[in-house]
Amino acid sequence: MGIGFYLQFPFAQHSLEAAFLVAISCGLIGPFVITRTMAFAVHGASELAFTGAVAGLLVADNPVAGAVVVATLIGVLGQRASERDSTIGVILAAGLGLGVFLLGYYHGYASEALNILFGNIFGVSTSQLILLGVIAVAVAMVLIVVWRPLLFASVDPDVARARGVRTGLLGTIFLFVLAITVTLAAQVVGTLLVLSLAITPAAAAQRLSVNPVVVTAMSVVMAVLAADGGLLLSFQFASVKPSVLIVAISFGFYVIARIVGPFVTASRRNRSIAPELAELSHG
Repeated sequence: MGIGFYLQFPFAQHSLEAAFLVAISCGLIGPFVITRTMAFAVHGASELAFTGAVAGLLVADNPVAGAVVVATLIGVLGQRASERDSTIGVILAAGLGLGVFLLGYYHGYASEALNILFGNIFGVSTSQLILLGVIAVAVAMVLIVVWRPLLFASVDPDVARARGVRTGLLGTIFLFVLAITVTLAAQVVGTLLVLSLAITPAAAAQRLSVNPVVVTAMSVVMAVLAADGGLLLSFQFASVKPSVLIVAISFGFYVIARIVGPFVTASRRNRSIAPELAELSHG
């Protein structure tokens, strides 16, 4: 049995489609996560997906409802950059404790909530696939609308604020988009994969280019290659968990970028000073 055998089954096709959609969403937000130093926000939101899932299952028998509430809470309370990490840390500690407490009152299948922590990408349903598709489209549309001012506010917030850019509002919008994306994606594929796909590819891409568009494109491509590549390898090597392979590929991209990055920077610097040297030599 190998890749061709497994691809005949709907569960394998759904898992590849889900991984692709999650990778698109995470790849798009990743560069802003790195630029705005919000890796901890991704971590906190993904871990709190567990609490949101349990609360949603207990109250409305719907884990997505709880995830939206958690994402909103992070977006509202984590507006100030200076307080963001401490606020998310407080919410994370309290939220995980609350999640464990609520789990004791849930009389359904505990695996529905526990899967949030470890993921069950081979159990993706059609409705979950649609949800991931909606998230990917929504993330793309929001980022298209706020791309330029958000980039300005991320690179140099003080100058952007002086130019009249509403940095606070943009930060809140992005934090809410991040929280919704990470929390709902973790409902399907687990926190480990979300952490890997929302941070590592973008961190690698930023070491290879300074062009924001190129960085975003590379982030998305590397996230997709890691997600679907890891899944395909797991079909071939069934004894290895797909999450392990996805994380390994993603980390491999980062290691390569760390090695190649200095040479790319040096080459870019040489190209920038070459015209000046040529002018001096002719002078």
